[in-house]
Amino acid sequence: MRIRDAVRRISTRVAADPAHSTDESELAGRVYSELAADLPDEDLGEDLDDCLDMYRMGSKPRCEEVEYLGMVREAIERIEEGR
Repeated sequence: MRIRDAVRRISTRVAADPAHSTDESELAGRVYSELAADLPDEDLGEDLDDCLDMYRMGSKPRCEEVEYLGMVREAIERIEEGR
């Protein structure tokens, strides 16, 4: 999921309430920023779904792989659930 797409989807979904829309947009940006702070630039693209889709299993040590995939999935879920 691209952060920009999530923001657009959220903003169109709650267009009737501009204050709520701003809160959702800020949430998506904050979640992405938190994830970006924890991961190297080469591990994180603009599109979080692409990060999962294009990831090659076995390209990292197993413990790092599990942590990386879990962090990206959690970020996607947090944006989608609005938390």
